[in-house]
Parts: sequence; structure tokens; C-alpha cells
Amino acid sequence: MPEWNAELFSFPSFDRRKIEASFSGGEVSSDGGVRVLRAADRRRGLVPALDAGLADPRDADLITHAQLDLLRQRIYGLALGDEDLNDHDTLRKDLAWQSAVERGEELASSPTLCRLENRADRQTAAAMSRVLVEQFIASFKTAPSELILDFDATDDRMHGLQEGRFFHGYSGDWCFLPLSVFCGEQLLVSDLRPSNIDAAKHAPAILQMLVTRLRAEWPGVQIIFRGDS
Repeated sequence: MPEWNAELFSFPSFDRRKIEASFSGGEVSSDGGVRVLRAADRRRGLVPALDAGLADPRDADLITHAQLDLLRQRIYGLALGDEDLNDHDTLRKDLAWQSAVERGEELASSPTLCRLENRADRQTAAAMSRVLVEQFIASFKTAPSELILDFDATDDRMHGLQEGRFFHGYSGDWCFLPLSVFCGEQLLVSDLRPSNIDAAKHAPAILQMLVTRLRAEWPGVQIIFRGDS
């Protein structure tokens, strides 16, 4: 078998901070994967696009943590399995996390991240969906002739007393019932909903939004709807 002899890995730097990964010890982080995730985000630009599409109602003179930094911190945490906000009471002090968010100091506390989430509403969700759709459109070099939109309502089981929890008879558990729309492997929409609703709720409005935007970009595209909702 081939031997792996690399002793040092370099990552994109920022603000004169040199970022390297090695196996020689020193300041240790438990989340080296956050650097890989940050590198992927630098290439795709998803989180900056989300930040640009979301209004920030806070007083600019009183802001300590920019909205972009909050979004990076929370989204990276979710992607790496740190779902609970109180996880960030420790992660905010992690140098790898600070570098991934491009901050040279402690990141936001869990109450600050909670305020970010609590001010999100349906308009926020719609703005996020628009960003995903625009990223999807930008992934094509030439206009497609056909798109298959797969609508899927899937149970998201809960393990606590979250607001909006309901028991779903088909799933046999307490859960949310998010509606997701995929085209191939790409996510276009993810609509978080309680489970005490019809599985097809919101689907017609979402389909109309998608068809309108996609045909505005590609007038001749054939759009096929498929789903179990």
C-alpha cells in the first residue's frame, strides 16, 4: 500500500493569519473538518450569497458579530453535527472555528445565535430558497432541455420538546414534516413545516415559483413535476 508522508497541509489564509494543519501537536482542535467545509464554501460562495439576500435590522453601530459571521458559524455547526446552540459556548473559543469564520477573536455566543434564528420568518425562508435556486441555475453551462423536480415530504423526528412538535401517525413519532425539492442531487427548496398538516401543503405555491423562475431563465425548458406529497 502507498505511504502517506505529508506532514503539513495549507489552507487559504486571511488577515495575515497563516492556516496550516499538521500532525506535530500544539494547539489542538476537535473540528478539523470545519476548514474543509470553509474551503468548499469559498468556492461555492453559498453563505455570502445568503448574507447578501437577507436584511439585517440591527443598528450597524452596535454590531459586534456581522451577519455573515453568524451565518457561517451556525451553518457550519449544523453541517458538522453541532445542532444545539449551546455547543457554540465551547466552539466559539476554538481557533479552527475562528479561522473558518475569519475572525481573530471569540465567535458569537449561543444567545446571539438564538437571536439570529428567532428573527427569521417566512420571508427569510423565501430569500434563502431564492439563493439555492440561483446557485442551481448558475451550475449549468448550457440551457437544459428538461428538468425533473422531485417534491418529497419527509419526517424529521424530534428528541425534545421543540415548538411546533406534533405526533405523526404515519411516521409513528413526534416530528416536523419538511418539504424538500430536488433536481437530481441539487437542493432547490427546503420548507420546514409542522407535521399536523397535509403533506402537499405549500407544494403548489413552491412549484409555481420554481416554474416561473426557471422558465424566465430557460424559456424552452420542459419541467416535469414528480413527488409523493
